[in-house]
Amino acid sequence: MAPLNPHRQAVLATRERAAMDPDFHFRRNPHERRCRALARLDEAPFSWAHIHTVIIAGLGLFTSAYEIFAINLAVTMLGIVYWQGEDSGPGNAPFGIEAAIKVATLSGTLIGQPLFGWLADRIGRRRMYGYGLMVIIFTTLGLVVSSSSPSFTMTGLLIFWRVAMGVGIGGNYPLTAAISSEFATIKWRGAMMAAVLAIQGLGQFAAAIVALVVTVSFKQSLESAKDIPHCTDACQIAVDKMWRFTIGLGAIPACVALFYRLTIPETPRFTFDITRDIVKADKDVRAYLRKQTQTGTREPVYTPPIQIGIPDFGPKASWSDFYSHYSQWKHGKVLLGTTASWLFLGIAFYGLDVNNSIVLGAINRTNTNNVYETLYRDAVGSLILICGGVIPGYLVTIATVDKIGRKSIQLLGFLILSALFAVIGFTDLNANDSGLLILFVLIQFCFNFGPNATTFIVPGECFPTRYRATAHGISAAVGKIGALIAQCVFVPLVYRGAKTPGDAPWLNHVMLIFSGFMFCGLATSFFIPETKRQGLEVLCGEVDSPPQTQYEIPLQEMA
Repeated sequence: MAPLNPHRQAVLATRERAAMDPDFHFRRNPHERRCRALARLDEAPFSWAHIHTVIIAGLGLFTSAYEIFAINLAVTMLGIVYWQGEDSGPGNAPFGIEAAIKVATLSGTLIGQPLFGWLADRIGRRRMYGYGLMVIIFTTLGLVVSSSSPSFTMTGLLIFWRVAMGVGIGGNYPLTAAISSEFATIKWRGAMMAAVLAIQGLGQFAAAIVALVVTVSFKQSLESAKDIPHCTDACQIAVDKMWRFTIGLGAIPACVALFYRLTIPETPRFTFDITRDIVKADKDVRAYLRKQTQTGTREPVYTPPIQIGIPDFGPKASWSDFYSHYSQWKHGKVLLGTTASWLFLGIAFYGLDVNNSIVLGAINRTNTNNVYETLYRDAVGSLILICGGVIPGYLVTIATVDKIGRKSIQLLGFLILSALFAVIGFTDLNANDSGLLILFVLIQFCFNFGPNATTFIVPGECFPTRYRATAHGISAAVGKIGALIAQCVFVPLVYRGAKTPGDAPWLNHVMLIFSGFMFCGLATSFFIPETKRQGLEVLCGEVDSPPQTQYEIPLQEMA
């Protein structure tokens, strides 16, 4: 009898294995394996695994928000320590230096967002998230131990470390968005991403609390000086310690996030679609869903997938493919909508939030030069805005984003913000301090139950996996361009015609300009899609309908 040729032997061996293993044909098909694994992620019931993801991803944004907004509180302290006797006023940093310190962080963020987003689509979300956290930790420690020398001024050191810190801070935005969206279930994806962003509000709250605590802790030393121009010796040493404590404590949540990052796997969508390793992706899905199994139940024997060669899950990322993809209007208009909306939001959002002291000073014009009262008032005023508007806005977004929809919330938010900025612009700032404070609190609420939340959520959902972090980073970076425009153009405009330090005669006019930008954000929001309750593969156009689970096998099999 003639021996069988090798091809015939392989066919017979395959049939024999298929007869012994009913799941053999399924394990050999990478497309079916991918479809099933992603459907399991999309349809999984909400569990501790999702809460765990929200906490780990959220800690990165907690740190980013803390460091961005802590400088708004610390800059007053820096002025007292390093710029006593300047022409800008005793204990006040010159306007150019103050602006440069704030712009430094935003400039670094502008670099970090597209850079880390691009790298995340090349070498992995989990790895780059860890690198971003390490940059924040290292630069924070470098900043708080800095001191001027005859060859290097404190201004140069502050700007250097804040730019470097901004690179790590910026990298957190596309990474946290990609991690939370790619692990989320369809039903609760919006709430999960909103919850991750809401932890940013807790970061702002923590920065204000820390500033308040250190101010009260050094009250005796601060009150040893009768006013800011006489804050020397013990008073000045206390303020120097205060700004270092306020900024330095931001490294702690970054260290915690860096440690717990090791407890989550790489996102299966990255492993399927970019590295195209179906064996590892299958293990990542099982590792993520393992916490959903019931303790004490018998788990079925796991049959791993079989990978022969590299599967074809669509085009690979490249500059030519990126251009080809987004040169099509149906895809390009989405990127235009996310970037332009974030740009117009960034002008008003950062123009207001990075300069809360200007707003609070215009509302509460108590003539005090006491060091303790000045620092105490800044911290308490920030807490009022955060507790009254920022955190409630995030909470309402979490509760409603998967019901009302992202696009509806963004359109409504921009519309109401246009009206609120217009009202403040036409209001006499000397008329009713309490009424203006309420309006500013409402603005903070509408930012966070509105475009500040949705401009973060939508770019994390509507782009294909191979460009999700890159496109999100581009959108966020354009938003930071808006922040730089606000800081370099509109904040100086606030002081136009000022006769005394702290006077902001053009604040009304700037509020009206912000109202116009909010209306522009409303117009560009029509380019973005509604992403509510749709699979990521549907939103990026890979499939025409939500993927359905083809095999009704319990989730325990994925453990």
